[in-house]
Amino acid sequence: MFSRWTNSHHDQENDPHQAELKVNELKDAIGPQSGRSLQFCTNACFRRYLEARNWNVEKSKKMLEETLKWRSTFKPEEIRWNEVAIEGETGKIYRANFHDRNGRSVLILRPGMQNTTSLDNQMRHLVYLLENAILNLPEGQEQMSWLIDFTGWSITNNVPIKSARETINILQNHYPERLAIAFLYNPPRIFEAFWKIVKYFLDAKTFQKVKFVYPKNKDSVELMRTYFDEQNLPKEFGGKALLNYDYEEFSKMMTQDDVKSAALWGLDVKLQQAGNGYSGAEVAPEPVCLTPAAS
Repeated sequence: MFSRWTNSHHDQENDPHQAELKVNELKDAIGPQSGRSLQFCTNACFRRYLEARNWNVEKSKKMLEETLKWRSTFKPEEIRWNEVAIEGETGKIYRANFHDRNGRSVLILRPGMQNTTSLDNQMRHLVYLLENAILNLPEGQEQMSWLIDFTGWSITNNVPIKSARETINILQNHYPERLAIAFLYNPPRIFEAFWKIVKYFLDAKTFQKVKFVYPKNKDSVELMRTYFDEQNLPKEFGGKALLNYDYEEFSKMMTQDDVKSAALWGLDVKLQQAGNGYSGAEVAPEPVCLTPAAS
């Protein structure tokens, strides 16, 4: 578990004892928390923020404080599917029904399927799905994988620089160490110009996690296979599975997850069921291991 600290600037962080000292130092620096902030600030959370800032407690503190402030206004744990469902109609971002080889949740992004123009709503939808991916991580796993499919992508329907920048900003600043890897599958040539601008928004750690895969480039395909079983991987990503996004089915699944999420955060579930199109009887939450570490 501690092997991933070997890339840290400080060799001492390879030592679990040192890591624990840093976690406690950050905890003291942040001070006592209450309510949802307390629930959010688990030891695993402190570790992620330390990791993101190369174990510099001062920088980690600043970063975590900014997230706590952001979460108190954005309220990601309160977003419900019915509020963002319109964004989900085309399946431009959704949680896949398979995990990667390490048991991580997988988000599939299809920028060519963009169907709305409100940046605020698009970001709420993205944040909703980030929270959902985290909610569905198996115990002991903290990261997710992204698969980005460029079918149908062109400069006319492309993600504006502004929304690409905002996506990166949210992921890097408020979900540090949540992304394990992002595969950009077969982007068109025209994407390269767009990428030249976008990559300036990426910090070094995130940049390392973004991998381009081209079907004709054997090494890139092999790298992807080390993360995904081709039986699970949709044809759009060079695998053997059929990519079938069913909006109705996905909506049902998200509505069930909303109940789990409400239970996890101690929110009133009754409120969540109003207006989402599904009666309470239909929403039977599946058994799920709800550990604070998953938050």
